[in-house]
Amino acid sequence: MTVAASEATGRAAEILARPVALNGLTVPNRIVMAPMTRQFSPGGVPGEDVASYYARRAAAGVGLIVTEGTYVGHPSAGISDRVPRFHGEEQLAGWAKVAEAVHAAGGRIFPQLWHVGMVRQQGKPPFPEALAVGPSGLRLDGTEGGKAMTQSDIDDVVAAFASAAADAERIGFDGVELHGAHGYLIDQFLWAGTNRRTDAYGGDPVARTRFAVEIVQAVRSAVSPGFPVVFRFSQWKADHYDARLAETPEELEAILTPLATAGVDAFHASTRRYWLPEFDGSDLNLAGWTRKLTGRPAITVGSVGLDGEFGRAFLGEGAPLRGIDDLLDRLERDEFDMVAVGRAVLQDPEWAAKVLAGRFGELTSYDAASLTSLS
Repeated sequence: MTVAASEATGRAAEILARPVALNGLTVPNRIVMAPMTRQFSPGGVPGEDVASYYARRAAAGVGLIVTEGTYVGHPSAGISDRVPRFHGEEQLAGWAKVAEAVHAAGGRIFPQLWHVGMVRQQGKPPFPEALAVGPSGLRLDGTEGGKAMTQSDIDDVVAAFASAAADAERIGFDGVELHGAHGYLIDQFLWAGTNRRTDAYGGDPVARTRFAVEIVQAVRSAVSPGFPVVFRFSQWKADHYDARLAETPEELEAILTPLATAGVDAFHASTRRYWLPEFDGSDLNLAGWTRKLTGRPAITVGSVGLDGEFGRAFLGEGAPLRGIDDLLDRLERDEFDMVAVGRAVLQDPEWAAKVLAGRFGELTSYDAASLTSLS
């Protein structure tokens, strides 16, 4: 090994292996397994194969696992009977075994709590009769469908998130992540494109945070004070990659501040390429701005270790390797606190171990075939 290679190896370990505190939890390093929807839970029940899938990543050094999105207990929350649910006796028993397996492998694990909102299509499982619901009954493309949520609907969904969070703590998870990104229900309230309400849940950017704030407050009240609550958000939406919640740092601050005040312990800022600056005049990415504006820990994500946009994977396309020197630079100067890795960890369960040990030559390019199994 050359001196330069040796220095690079030591640098990766030094920067990534630092512990980080999320409220009352200490995560042993800065590597997060990003949430990735895996439809391998028939009946919404995660089985032994799901537990082993996550435990392999924990055993290989992933500090924190955020599970695939898992539906909260509301009839309109989901769109598949093979995506896991975070309600029901059998489903929660399955999740308890997942958490136990990850802990036995030395990891920490949060479920990602999810409601798809207006993305739901009528007649789809797990509850075919359930209508799609959203702030204004508008889909991401602006067409109408389903129903605009009443106050009773809003209260029911808020309660479902709080119940799921309480169950997560009860069955042994280390924290929760609330899915407020990518054009799903919470994000539909945050985004002007889908929120046309004229009551207290609509209007200016701060008013549009009210639904999310009520969920955070209810979750915070349902769990112990030290239990971490992470909020994932994004500018982009599924199939609407140019959508934006905020055009300026000031607008972003207006959205994030009420969430931080409500009890969010850390933000997971979802971008498709972590190296791209978020606003003109600064090199900071979305996670960097989030940390600067809120003072809360921030998780970055987006094509880590790979060159090529993630959406192409669903078209069967692979992606070549990309170095992480710039990622290490940003972590070293505390632009953000943690890095979530998606496809690279999906492709290679040993990715974290290899990177922490400087075994970069053993990394392999991404093959979209990894989507088809729980390796």
